[in-house]
Amino acid sequence: MSKKIVLDTISQAHEALGLAKPLHPLITVVRDKDIPTSTNFQDVTIVMNLYRIVLKYGNCGTLQYGRNSYDYEDGTLMFMAPGQVVKQEGSASLDNSDGWVLGFHPDLIRKSDLGEKIHHYTFFNYDVSESLHLSERERTIIEGIIDTLVLEYSQNLDKHSQSLIIKNIELLLDYCLRFYDRQFYTRTNLNNDVVSNFERLLREYYQSDKVQELGIPTVNYCGQTLNLSPNYLSDLLRKETGKSAQEHIHLYVIERAKNDLLNSNNSISEIGYTLGFEYPQHFSNLFKSKTGLSPRDYRNNN
Repeated sequence: MSKKIVLDTISQAHEALGLAKPLHPLITVVRDKDIPTSTNFQDVTIVMNLYRIVLKYGNCGTLQYGRNSYDYEDGTLMFMAPGQVVKQEGSASLDNSDGWVLGFHPDLIRKSDLGEKIHHYTFFNYDVSESLHLSERERTIIEGIIDTLVLEYSQNLDKHSQSLIIKNIELLLDYCLRFYDRQFYTRTNLNNDVVSNFERLLREYYQSDKVQELGIPTVNYCGQTLNLSPNYLSDLLRKETGKSAQEHIHLYVIERAKNDLLNSNNSISEIGYTLGFEYPQHFSNLFKSKTGLSPRDYRNNN
């Protein structure tokens, strides 16, 4: 049976890794080369209530980074939000003396502008296979910001410290957004396959009994079926088509609804149920929000 460890603070994380007490209570950068070789998390489930950004090289045990021929190979960044579970199964085989983990507690940013918009950095909820693969230039930029953060929290704290630390974290996250945009762009051919598979998934869903069993397809369902996290699927579709996964699902449902309204004698309620809506009013509300007309008005005016 695997062991489970819950870490709520930076201090607890340092203690678990066999490190000295942290220089700052709410943020730390731990370099792999500084972790004692006796530290072993094999077959251990770890839950950290911290934000974490991890730079790795090579193959980390059974973790699959999802790198393919479109990607750079000068470092892999993974992002984890508080409460996410990490499990290292088996032994790791990697040359990772230059790897590191940036961890910061939600309290560090809670009262800042970054705290208000941290949810916009959706890559914190990507799967590990959707990691960010860096070029040498991109890695140099990231490493420079990390060095600045370490310098800032290692010196005597003053009234400017927290603001500068948070601004550098935000700068780091903004660069990661840019680099993910680059990765989406360089994977265009691969992404087009995902878009096609997503569209086929919606068609096949409505040709099966799933709509009666499960209702309208959710982004979670589509992501799981396509082996993608919901956030990554939505971001990929938005980059390629300008619309999120939820918008695609709604537009597909509305197009089917239009056909049913004009080519069948079924009642509005029956059409709503056929499309997966539990309540007819929900169908009418969505239809009107997307077309400007109620289902009844659309049928009567066409």
